[in-house]
Amino acid sequence: MHSDSNLQPIGIIESPYAQKFAVPRQPGLVPAARAQIILQHAFADADCVRGLEEFSHIWVLFLFHETQAQGWKPLVRPPRLGGNEKRGVFATRSTFRPNAIGMSVVELVSIQHQPGKTIIEVNGGDWVNQTPVIDIKPYLPYVDAIPAARGGFAPTSPEAQLRTVFSASAQQQLTELNPDYPNLALLIEQVLAQDPRPAYQREGSNNREYGMTLYDVNIRWQVREQENHVISISKGF
Repeated sequence: MHSDSNLQPIGIIESPYAQKFAVPRQPGLVPAARAQIILQHAFADADCVRGLEEFSHIWVLFLFHETQAQGWKPLVRPPRLGGNEKRGVFATRSTFRPNAIGMSVVELVSIQHQPGKTIIEVNGGDWVNQTPVIDIKPYLPYVDAIPAARGGFAPTSPEAQLRTVFSASAQQQLTELNPDYPNLALLIEQVLAQDPRPAYQREGSNNREYGMTLYDVNIRWQVREQENHVISISKGF
């Protein structure tokens, strides 16, 4: 049976994550990550979101636009299993999927209307900047939350085990950037606590220096003695 269907994005997401590296692997793990869902064209009509403010959380369906062209495979290696064991693509939340569709539940903060667009602010998103949105639905606690459900190989949230330490120069740079990025230190701490390093590099400490971009700010750090040591924070791509 074959059915042709064309998914039309209803808007885009503006998020702190300028690149796929360092994006949390599930929504809600980094509450300090505030994002904006920008509804455009006919979908920016205020009637489209009438009543949505009555809900505390929403489901966001979106496209994995950065991995879509790479295709998919029946078996994937979930990072939660150390990147070694394989599971079927439909038994995981891999970004490499036949139809490249993702879904996240996030906290709804506010809804604003501007000429030609509607802006939905949310907390805890796990999206790369400019991710296309294909649908939004309200989160219904009585049916969407199932306390007795089994979680397979991911029964609980991953433990955020790594403490973050800022160097003196990084602290100074945070102070200088604070007027434009008041939540940046907390965002960095929450992102690094999830240990965004590849699974095969997580055993112990090493001298490797890592980098990520949040908004348009570059962060460099090393892992030493099970702590994240932020070396530098600088503005600009």
